[in-house]
Amino acid sequence: MESESGSGAPPADSAEQDGPDHAAARSGSTSTSRSLAARTFSGGNLERWALVFAWAVVVAIFSVAEPSTYFTSGNFQTIFGSQAVLLMLALGLVLPLTTGDFDLSIASNLSLSAMLIAVLNTEHGVGIVAAILIGLAASTALGALNGGLVVLIGIDSFIVTLGTGTIALGVVQWISNSNDITGISGGLTTWTIGNQFLGFPLIFYYGIAATLILFYVFEFTPLGRRLLFVGRGRTVSRLSGLRVTRIRWGSFIMCGFIAGVAGAMYAGSLGGADPASGQTFLLPAFAACFLGATAIQPGRFNAIGTFIAVYFLVSGITGLQLLGVQNFVQQLFYGGALVIAVALSQIVRRRGGSSRATRA
Repeated sequence: MESESGSGAPPADSAEQDGPDHAAARSGSTSTSRSLAARTFSGGNLERWALVFAWAVVVAIFSVAEPSTYFTSGNFQTIFGSQAVLLMLALGLVLPLTTGDFDLSIASNLSLSAMLIAVLNTEHGVGIVAAILIGLAASTALGALNGGLVVLIGIDSFIVTLGTGTIALGVVQWISNSNDITGISGGLTTWTIGNQFLGFPLIFYYGIAATLILFYVFEFTPLGRRLLFVGRGRTVSRLSGLRVTRIRWGSFIMCGFIAGVAGAMYAGSLGGADPASGQTFLLPAFAACFLGATAIQPGRFNAIGTFIAVYFLVSGITGLQLLGVQNFVQQLFYGGALVIAVALSQIVRRRGGSSRATRA
């Protein structure tokens, strides 16, 4: 006993002396280390980070092709600083998509908020803060209307939001007389693109803050889990005691509110509003959401994946523009990305479902 306790290292056959439990523990420790490494480089994790790798490849390709224009701090500041509005809109779209609904009115809602703020502030002398609050209220009301028509009357969300989005666009053209509105208060411009931090406008940090908030909601709050459960199965969620109608309606309301915030950011970045350009955000927002559902948390609409997808798409578009391709290529790029993203997200969802069924 004394010799065993006083030895500085276990003998070579200590596995036998310690007994099978200690040997199994050491064997388990080794296998755990190996399994951890296997999980780190497994197909699932590679799939999770594939979009990040693709983004890095796109940046590398265009940096080599156009080093004097693409691979510059000014270009990257433009890429990150100019797409905060698209990011905000895509984050709002994540909410109804998570519950299994569509909101095709979100771009029109952005335009409605931006135009109301611009018209009220420049033509009617309303203070910029009050104008922003009115714009947010109008966008939130449109979201509430969408949700009410969908969950109370039972109209398909695709049809409802297509119709209300068209109505909102008509209202935008009506209150602006189909003209651009300029001269908005400098305070809004200052707090969107005027002030900068570390070379990036404040609008970029608003997008980061919204991304982190939505990530926290989905990952660490009961509300986030309920949204996910409703999206996975409304009947099961209802039988489990979840208020499915309230949750779906709330997702539309919050989507409308976030669209209003994006509209305020857009008005500040433009120094006004125009009745048409807001519609250009619709396709990229959907593309970013579905492409983001293939990253970080494959098979699930998520905030971090959406953030990565937005800047992956914009990095590619910027590179193509610097190479001198024609403008129609941008539409081809976004349209193709949307189709591919939807296909990939469906594949990931089916694989996830089949693997869960196999484990069960």
